[in-house]
Amino acid sequence: MNAKYKRILIKLSGEALAGSKKTGVCYDTVLDICKKIKEVHDMGVEIGIVVGGGNFWRGRQNEEFDRATADYIGMLATTMNALTINDAFRQLGAESRVQTAIEMRQVTEFYIKGRAHKHLDKNRIVIFGCGTGSPFFSTDTASALKAAEIHADALIKATNVDGVYDKDPNKYDDAKKYDEISYLDVLNKKLKVMDSTSTTLCMDNNIPIVVVNISNKTDLKNAVMGKKVGTIIKN
Repeated sequence: MNAKYKRILIKLSGEALAGSKKTGVCYDTVLDICKKIKEVHDMGVEIGIVVGGGNFWRGRQNEEFDRATADYIGMLATTMNALTINDAFRQLGAESRVQTAIEMRQVTEFYIKGRAHKHLDKNRIVIFGCGTGSPFFSTDTASALKAAEIHADALIKATNVDGVYDKDPNKYDDAKKYDEISYLDVLNKKLKVMDSTSTTLCMDNNIPIVVVNISNKTDLKNAVMGKKVGTIIKN
């Protein structure tokens, strides 16, 4: 099986790790997701992962909470998810490393671009925690930034939806799915795929965004192979 992309950055939402529990971590779900990622990795694809923390913490929902403090708590939540994913890869026999944008020497490596590239070159999966390390930036923005820094050929947004729609498919039966759409259309139509900062960053660096449903058995692999699945956002 030939992969279209040699190196990818997977943006994985924290909610995806919760499974039917909706909050926290469902370890069976984590193992299932990591098996799908390992299957792609076994094809020779170099993989970086940025994981969110929404299954543990969504501080912005409380308007009384200081935004910067809420974002730092969210970064700690992403680290818990990163360590969970790392252990799942260990059980599956895939070599991986966790790097965080905030230094936590006892549990993770501090993110250094050159070290991340070295891990990827040695065929290790690199899991990035703590987002950008700065408040006011989402993990979507972190995924676009890391995709650019590691020279990824594509950013794969693994969600619980099978692509980009013109409106919420869970609320509207007539929602239209896009097979392909431009960055500018995503921005102009204000489609809630990723925040505008991350979309613009991918556009400026010409990194295609592929939105797939991580729950589907073969969507991730098919997307990496360049098959028509989900939605691709590009120039």
